[in-house]
Amino acid sequence: MSALSYPEVGATRLGPLPDGYHHLHHRVAVGRGRAAFESAGAAVTDWSMHRTAGTRIRASTVRAEAGTAVRVAIGLGPLRFTALCEVIWTAYDRERIGFAYGTLSRHPECGEESFVVELADDGTVWFTVLAFSRPACWYTRLAGPLVPFAQRLYARRLGSALRRIASAG
Repeated sequence: MSALSYPEVGATRLGPLPDGYHHLHHRVAVGRGRAAFESAGAAVTDWSMHRTAGTRIRASTVRAEAGTAVRVAIGLGPLRFTALCEVIWTAYDRERIGFAYGTLSRHPECGEESFVVELADDGTVWFTVLAFSRPACWYTRLAGPLVPFAQRLYARRLGSALRRIASAG
């Protein structure tokens, strides 16, 4: 039994995002065509996108699947933050691949974040990060508006990493 730290489980898949949280919606084109889509989708779900972006990630499965335990570490040295999450949904469809994880108790934030790659009718490969979160501990409350700013930077970094991966694939 998981200990998700928020009640709105699955809101990044079904919408709308719940009130009372900071919302993040970042969408960027990362490539064109089926090969770029397949490469990007694999990178999102096998954790290589996160690793390419400089995130230390440990997961209980090789590929994202519901129930996967995920430990995410971001930062350097004493400024490294570790967060415990659980994959709550996945999509492995013909034109949509991705997953979302939710925060577990003792995570510095409370909420959910999804990472999805979609192949549009015109062949454009889109990457979307959709999240809702709010502080769950003293230091994220103290950081105030810096946390959403850092989350936007991180989403952009993931998009850049995925663009490199998709163009090489």
